Amino acid sequence: MKNYVQKGENLTLTAPRALLSGEGFLVGAIFAVASAAAAIGTPVVGVTEEVFDLPKAAGAVTAGAKAYWDNTAFVVTTSASGTVLIGAFTQAAASADATGRVKLTGQIAA
Repeated sequence: MKNYVQKGENLTLTAPRALLSGEGFLVGAIFAVASAAAAIGTPVVGVTEEVFDLPKAAGAVTAGAKAYWDNTAFVVTTSASGTVLIGAFTQAAASADATGRVKLTGQIAA
């Protein structure tokens, strides 16, 4: 098909802040996980699907709970208030756990 460009799981985006490999970030309505370190304003390949261990806000989560990105604290949370839906938690995590395992949906944030 002549108008096909690429698969959408990996996108080259502009880093909105200094990023380390594996850090989540939001560019407009696109959430991704950095595949490499990048300085602010430089290109970085972001992974928009798959399963990642991401920093988690305090609070217990259950497997299957919706996962939202808090773009101020740069953590995943179960709170929909002021956040962006990015996927679902794939396993339970205790309140004190620093990370949560999340399946990214690759959907565009509303």
